[in-house]
Amino acid sequence: MAEFHNAGYKGLYNGETADDIFKRKKLRYREDILDNMNEDELVANLFRINQTKQKLLKDNVQGEKEAKDVHYEVGKKVRKAIADIGGMMPEEMPTPKKSLKELEKERNRLEDKTKEELEMK
Repeated sequence: MAEFHNAGYKGLYNGETADDIFKRKKLRYREDILDNMNEDELVANLFRINQTKQKLLKDNVQGEKEAKDVHYEVGKKVRKAIADIGGMMPEEMPTPKKSLKELEKERNRLEDKTKEELEMK
């Protein structure tokens, strides 16, 4: 499965693998790459993932090599679309200071605190 995901990353990130992205973003062990993307980078990746799924289903792709090839090609096409529009390439996008998981924890703490304060009134 890792090779399948790497194929998509390689297409979108001009040859970078998940490990390359992990290192460039200076992520800690077991952090999720997708949780450490800004909005534009995340949208590009979710679009790549969704379009790969749609193509795999539509074309009834069978076999691991064929699926990896599709994922790579879709990633390259998403990258080309970004370039054609004049957008920033995903590998150039800044990594947010806080991951999505950290932001979710903060939000939950604030919601819990607000809930407790309301119950005290």
